[in-house]
Amino acid sequence: MIATYPAGTARPARATGLISELVTDEERFAALAPAWGRLFARCAAATPFQSHAWLHSWWLSYGLPGRLRLLVVHAGRELVAVAPLMLVCRPLPALVPLGGTISDYADVLLDDGDNGRAAGALTETLASAAGTALIDFREVRPGGAVERIYDRWRGPRRSVSDSLCLELPAVPMDELIARLPSGKAGQRARAKLRRLAALGVQRRAVGPEEVDAAIGRLLELHRLQWQDRKVTGEHLRPRFRQHLVRAVGSMVRSGNAVVTEFRIGGDVVAVDLTFVSGSLAGGYLYGAHPDLRQQKVDVAVMLLDACAEYTGGSEPRTLSLLRGDEPYKRHWRPEQVVNRRLLMARRRTAPLLMAALCDANARQRGREVLLRWREQAQR
Repeated sequence: MIATYPAGTARPARATGLISELVTDEERFAALAPAWGRLFARCAAATPFQSHAWLHSWWLSYGLPGRLRLLVVHAGRELVAVAPLMLVCRPLPALVPLGGTISDYADVLLDDGDNGRAAGALTETLASAAGTALIDFREVRPGGAVERIYDRWRGPRRSVSDSLCLELPAVPMDELIARLPSGKAGQRARAKLRRLAALGVQRRAVGPEEVDAAIGRLLELHRLQWQDRKVTGEHLRPRFRQHLVRAVGSMVRSGNAVVTEFRIGGDVVAVDLTFVSGSLAGGYLYGAHPDLRQQKVDVAVMLLDACAEYTGGSEPRTLSLLRGDEPYKRHWRPEQVVNRRLLMARRRTAPLLMAALCDANARQRGREVLLRWREQAQR
């Protein structure tokens, strides 16, 4: 046990009138969904990867028994702060965000109307719950709510670079094409859109009741498109399929996900899963039939055209290309945004923080050496 107070019990946060609670029970986690959803809507920095549907489903597929550590802060019946964490023991004892490597962003939830009380209460509760473990928040998007915790942290802390994400502005497809580096590039992009129209490619967002079948088609097309090529193995595993099927239906109902099918005639030739929150929209995963390449369809243009539809409106959203630096993303001249890794420790666990920093620095040097080697090999 890492907390200084019993799991499943609540206690007053010091001089704030708020109640903090450590949740380690899966049933209690599930029961928090309505209040969690309301807090999610009041946290502008939240991404779909902090939604209850995504994290609870992730826990059911990937969580380890006895390791759940949800820190929640209540004001009456409402949640005002949540830190969705789990305890890991390797390579170092640490509290890390739920969501794992299949989530592009990690964060806490904090009410936008908080005057500092909820952030202070969550910081206090986190320090108490950490015990002898390091607190290791990876993949924090700049401006994330957890930065308000990091700023209040009184013990040793460090911030280092994490994954690179690429982002585009919330503009229509025509304006995205205008960003291309040359007039010829823009002409080619418009020709690719005309090609989609000539082939009769039609797209539609599926309803919540159709999501399960659509996710199955997405994953099958994803497997086909990567056949005989290097693919992220986790995307082909049953636990990932189960996670998506559980999570995405709820996310579609809440407006945090859109599943789009692309058809030619009566055949589904591609399926895209786009995540949507108050601040961003981003294509998470897609599957496209290999025959599209033979028909000279630029799948990237097709998907970007669909995704751009969800960035406009009264509250424009950043069009996030999520993690990764693939050449097709660079083609659109996106802004480079580097996620942060926030490390926090108590004074007695400072050696764990230093060990994590040494490991991060060694990995960064290794990536730099590999990049230089690849650049030399291409000359």
